[in-house]
Amino acid sequence: MYRRLIILSVIILSALCGLSVLGYHAVEKWAQGLEGARLGEFAEVAEQIRQDVKRKLDEFMQDEQDRPYTDYNYYYVPDNIALNQARQVTLMRSPLAGRLDNAFAYGNFQIESNGTLNTPNDDIVEREGPSVENIKLFAQVGLNRGNIERNLLPVLKGVTPSSFKIAISKEINRSLMTASETYKEEQVAKDNIQKSKLVRGGGSKGQQGKALPIETLKEQRQKTRIIEQSRQLFIDNTTANQVLVQQRAVDPRTRQQNVQVDVTQSKEAEQVEYQPQAAQVAQMAEQSVGMQSPGGQDQSDTVQVKVGGFESIVTGGGNAEESIFGGQVFLVRNVQIEDKTFMQGFQLNEKKLIDEVKESAVRLMREGMSFELPQTENGSAEDGDVAYTAVLVFDFGELILNLREINPAWIGRQISQFRHVYFGIIVIVLLAVTLALGSLWLSARAQLKLAQKKDDFISAVSHELRTPLTSIRMYSEMLEKNWVKSEDKLAEYYGNMRQESERLSRLIENVLDFSRIQKGRKIYTFSLGDINQCIADVAEMMTPYAAQNGFSIKTELGQLGQSAFDRDAVTQIVVNLVDNAIKYARNAEDKTITVRTRSNSRFILLEVEDHGPGVPHRLRHKVFEQFYRTGSEATRETTGTGLGLALVKKFAQAHNGFVEIITAKPTGAIFRVALTARMQEA
Repeated sequence: MYRRLIILSVIILSALCGLSVLGYHAVEKWAQGLEGARLGEFAEVAEQIRQDVKRKLDEFMQDEQDRPYTDYNYYYVPDNIALNQARQVTLMRSPLAGRLDNAFAYGNFQIESNGTLNTPNDDIVEREGPSVENIKLFAQVGLNRGNIERNLLPVLKGVTPSSFKIAISKEINRSLMTASETYKEEQVAKDNIQKSKLVRGGGSKGQQGKALPIETLKEQRQKTRIIEQSRQLFIDNTTANQVLVQQRAVDPRTRQQNVQVDVTQSKEAEQVEYQPQAAQVAQMAEQSVGMQSPGGQDQSDTVQVKVGGFESIVTGGGNAEESIFGGQVFLVRNVQIEDKTFMQGFQLNEKKLIDEVKESAVRLMREGMSFELPQTENGSAEDGDVAYTAVLVFDFGELILNLREINPAWIGRQISQFRHVYFGIIVIVLLAVTLALGSLWLSARAQLKLAQKKDDFISAVSHELRTPLTSIRMYSEMLEKNWVKSEDKLAEYYGNMRQESERLSRLIENVLDFSRIQKGRKIYTFSLGDINQCIADVAEMMTPYAAQNGFSIKTELGQLGQSAFDRDAVTQIVVNLVDNAIKYARNAEDKTITVRTRSNSRFILLEVEDHGPGVPHRLRHKVFEQFYRTGSEATRETTGTGLGLALVKKFAQAHNGFVEIITAKPTGAIFRVALTARMQEA
């Protein structure tokens, strides 16, 4: 059996060790998964920022693509207003007038086929008066015109609107890239540096990132709008703005005599009604018609306006060193109306773009996250603190967005706490398994001991049964054959037969009582009576048996009165205690066995005292265990089954009492049985 227990223990401990290793591996995977999930959250936030910025750019570029080409002039003629008979044209102020910035656009301009540069705010002081706002705007317009003339026009040198056509061709693209070659080389170098950082994984946690393309311009570039417009409306728009250009050369003091302009302001828009002289308008209109109908050929009443998609151009100069894209970014489109072509565009408002990126990032940040734009903050942050780097890739450059953990240590703390919990669970499980195995071993050992005790019990019972049966059979045979002639011998033999039969009855009764108690079938009958009388009867019954073994029984019965008790149980208690005293005190000098009773406030105390060797303290609890007998069966000199004292304890507990052993003076032992009984005074 021990061999099976050893094998089972090895299997259980091996399985526990295997589970511990797998559990630790699972914890490590969970930790990696937690870091990966957090990194996934950063990637998801970066993608959401990209989509939000792309949506804003898409909406802006769509609005700019849909913007009428006439908005780039100072005035325009609404398509729902026709010329009257006096040829007076109602002009509307451009919606781009009065400011340079328009969302992501700054300083809208138009480049004519002859290289002339026009903006919606040209000569605004002379046209609308020297107000503070107009003077300030006039200065800004001058700076913007100078910037375009110095930086954009040289890049477009040789790229005339007529060669621009509907969309910039591959040759023009190559020329533009050649013009901005220095910037592109710098961008490639920066890209390589950034990619090397991503590959190395800066910081303790490993910086990770991804390029997020925003292909708004690439999508817009493929679009070409074709608009059908009234020829007269086109002529009126061209004529009116040509008249204004010519008026710029006239002395400001006489300009009011030639041009009648009425400026009115409202909450929604500014509109200016300009009414040139009829002869002047007719002359300009005829010139325009002649210009649009070469050779005097008949023309239709409509013209076809082809508006190409925007292309990005990155130039140096100006504040290029302060630009996040390494140069100024211009967005230009081509407009063609029959054989008249011109370019329109604007400079990208980088500050507005950065503000919108920040607004999207602030709105989409999750708990525990922060961000920075190192290109706008001179790269002051340490790479090791960055949890995720998103590169927003535009057609005209890149913008680095670093996402950070506000508290980078929280993942480590959470992983550490989980590991502590895991190791705590492992320790508890290991302790539980150890206790279980220990209990199993103790239980197996107890079972083996119990089995040994049962074997000893069977051997003892066999011996105990054989001895009285042998004596009874021997005496009965002698009496049957009439071998005994003396009356004294006959009386002696009959007495021995009676004693052996009583001994056999006690043995059988003990075994039966123990079996009933083990099965829970023992029934106790409590009745009022004199317990002293019961004990005296048992002492008298046991006196011949004691005398046969050289002992005398003395009773010391106190005043107890009537009490409720089970007579058979009390009888068994006295018999077993006296029998136990006779067995173990057989070598005592004083062979007197004293049976006494007394009472206190709670119990009736029954004591049996002998003057034998006594019971050692370490055995005083074991002697009341079932089947327990001191010594080995092979060397034991006393007889018995090991049930007597166990039954005494059971009977005492049935009376809500207890048993204990006290050392007698000068030698010996006192077996004390406390019985809880309901007392009645005699």
